[in-house]
Amino acid sequence: MATKKDGLSAEEKAAVRQAAAERKRSEAGKNGEADVLAAIAAMDEHDRPIAEGLHALVRRELPELTCRTWYGFPAYCKDDKVVFFYQFAAKFKTRYGHIGFQDVANLDDGAMWPTAFAIMEWNDEVEARVADLIRRAVS
Repeated sequence: MATKKDGLSAEEKAAVRQAAAERKRSEAGKNGEADVLAAIAAMDEHDRPIAEGLHALVRRELPELTCRTWYGFPAYCKDDKVVFFYQFAAKFKTRYGHIGFQDVANLDDGAMWPTAFAIMEWNDEVEARVADLIRRAVS
């Protein structure tokens, strides 16, 4: 991630501007699956297969969820609230991307539980684990 001089990094400032534009598109009914697919298509060769796998899994297993971009990330919603998203590595130049869960996700497990899971590659084992997580999250 770029160094911060006064507050947010350049990447973070760009994400905030992007979120404002997405909000306007959502209010106009224009931020949906086409935007998610465009965001996925624009990803690099490391992030794209993970995002494609996640998107295909959601469409197959939880077709009742809607999708939209959120800070430029593919995000999946229940009742118009983001439940989880894929924060791809290249966005903030991190070592790995992750699936992040918002507070509406039903992953509670006592007094402490994870809300983000790093993903280095998409394979059958990862898909099965993610499928369990997202089903629980929207239950």
